[in-house]
Amino acid sequence: MPHTFTALSSPADTSLPVPPAPALPSASAVDTVSPSLGAEAALQPPAMETLFPPAAAAPLRSPSGAAIGTVRGLALRGAGARAPVPVELACADAGLGFGGDVHADPLSPRQLLLAGAPAYTRHGLAPLTLRENLLLDIDTAALASGTLLRVGSQAVLWLTFHCEACNYLDARHPGIAQRIGRGRGVLARVVRGGTIRVGDPVVLLPGSCPVWSDDWRERVAAILARVPAGMVVEYRHLARLAGIQPVYCRTFPRLTRTLGYAHAATPMFGQPELPRWAGHALFDVQCAEGCG
Repeated sequence: MPHTFTALSSPADTSLPVPPAPALPSASAVDTVSPSLGAEAALQPPAMETLFPPAAAAPLRSPSGAAIGTVRGLALRGAGARAPVPVELACADAGLGFGGDVHADPLSPRQLLLAGAPAYTRHGLAPLTLRENLLLDIDTAALASGTLLRVGSQAVLWLTFHCEACNYLDARHPGIAQRIGRGRGVLARVVRGGTIRVGDPVVLLPGSCPVWSDDWRERVAAILARVPAGMVVEYRHLARLAGIQPVYCRTFPRLTRTLGYAHAATPMFGQPELPRWAGHALFDVQCAEGCG
C-alpha cells in the first residue's frame, strides 16, 4: 500500500501558516549578537539573500514512489563531540532523530541534516565539512519543504526547511556561506523509524507534511500564532521550536512586538502566572496505520 500521513494538529491544512502581521523587520533591523559570546554562539541572524539565493536549484520532478537517489554517507555527532563521525548505519527513531546524535530532539524541526554530494564537488569541500547526518548523491537544494522521503526499507523523513549557511562554516571556509546558499542541505524530522545504511535507496513518497519557511522570522511568527490564548512560550523554547540557536533570543523582544505577538512569548521566569506552551502540536504528524 502507498504511504499516507496524517497531520494530527490541523487535518485540513498541510502548511505551517504565517498569520497576518506587520511586515517582518529586515535583517539589518534585527539585533546582532556580540562576538564575545564565543565562536559558535556568536551567530548573527542570516541575511535574506543567504536564505533565498538568486540561483536556486530547479525543483525536483520525479513521480511519487520513485527512487531519486542513494545514501552515500552517514555520520553521528555524539554529546560533547566537536565533529560528526562517519558510520555505516544509523538508527532513525520516530519523532526523535538518529539515536546517539546530539541533535536528537522531539521538539526540534532539525533532527537530521541531509546534504548533497554535488555541493561537495561544486565547492571542493573536504568530507563532512557541511556536518551532515546523511550525504545523498542528489542536489538537496531541489528538495522542497513538506516532502516525504523513505530512506532504506522503513525510515521515513519529513523535510522541514533548508539549513542556512552560518558563520561557523565561514570561519573555516571564508566566503562559503554566500557561495553555497541553499546547497548547505535540508533539515528533516523522522516520521517513521528504521535502520539506515550507506548505499540505501532514497524514495520520494506521495503525500506531504506541513511546509515550513526557510526564513527563521517567518517560522517564529507562525509558531507564535499557534500559542493558545492565556499561555506563553519562553524565548529559549521558541528558538528550539523554530530550529534556531538560543543566541537568537536576543532578537525576540523587538521581533515579537513588531509581529504583534509580544503577549505570547516571554523570557525565562517572565509572567510566572501563565502556563507554558510546549508546542507538541507543531510536530503531531504520524504514519497512518498500514502504510508500507
